[in-house]
Amino acid sequence: MTEQSTRAGNGKGRRRKRPPTRRRALTVAAWTAAGVVALGGVGLGYVYVKFNGNLKSVDIDAALGDDRPADVDNGSMDILVLGSDSRSGANGEYGADDGGSARSDTAMIVHLYEGHKKAAVISIPRDTLVTRPSCSTDGGGTDPGGRRQMFNESFTVGGPACAVKTVEKMSGIRMDHYLEVDFTGFKKIIDKLGGVEVTTTKAIKDGASHLNLAAGTHKLNGEQSLGLVRTRKTVGDGSDLGRIQLQQAFIKALIKQVKSIGVFDDPKRLLDVADTATKAITTDRKLGDVKSLMGFAAGLEGIEPSGMQMVTLPVGADAADPNRVVPLEKETGLIWAALLQDRPLPAAALETGAKGQAEGILK
Repeated sequence: MTEQSTRAGNGKGRRRKRPPTRRRALTVAAWTAAGVVALGGVGLGYVYVKFNGNLKSVDIDAALGDDRPADVDNGSMDILVLGSDSRSGANGEYGADDGGSARSDTAMIVHLYEGHKKAAVISIPRDTLVTRPSCSTDGGGTDPGGRRQMFNESFTVGGPACAVKTVEKMSGIRMDHYLEVDFTGFKKIIDKLGGVEVTTTKAIKDGASHLNLAAGTHKLNGEQSLGLVRTRKTVGDGSDLGRIQLQQAFIKALIKQVKSIGVFDDPKRLLDVADTATKAITTDRKLGDVKSLMGFAAGLEGIEPSGMQMVTLPVGADAADPNRVVPLEKETGLIWAALLQDRPLPAAALETGAKGQAEGILK
């Protein structure tokens, strides 16, 4: 990709037809956006040195080269957001470390429509069987990929670049940016924000995610929030589809919380959140410095929860393995076509497909 097509921070990207205005904050995903958006309000010079040292980035462009979808010029932007489920280090309390490998416990494609006043968020179930492309591995080799591979194993095999490549191959849509955060980083961001208020219509008790909530309104700290977005077996039909519905509802609750706690009027809290977030997230290279991240965040601030359409990729049960799902070709094709053309998601693509029976548990 040339400098002319770079989209982050410098305003030259082909999808940035008009410069973004300063708007209020949007959370693009539960475990990334609170800190990312908070950076949009930071104006103190020293943060460039302090926070630049916190950020971790990966060069997706260099890793993938020219083997990518075309760069569409329609004013929109697409971001792959991943939550990592590594059990290494501080994340070991959530399960045994299997050698430091990690999988994308949660994956979302965030599509920002032209003008960045509305967004569509497409959640991809982690157990979706896909045709995985060949990917370079951390050890310097190449994994050949193949048919009927679990989606979340792309991250395990080849890290962020392989995850992006897999999404681009299955959708035909070029990802403009990449954002990732792990369990521990997510908890710390929520705690720095002062927690998130949710109302449950039913009691939730899940030993695997360490969550025990009675029906009613709760102010969740970081540990409890992580438990909620990881809860699966005791909610709805016990599938990953139900967990996705909880995650989507939590994201909207977090957006409301960020807008209501006055974080943008509290410089100390703002800096604390920004410091925590920049230590917790991994971005693509184009967002790998504070200035670029600030410009990116500023372009998200005008999207309200009501302007976000959150859906799960239409999938059906795999005929050969009841524990896996496969994309519904017609419905997913309609979704990819709509995003490529920067159009609203069609009702025909949403009426059939991923249902997890957890809808309505959070309100």
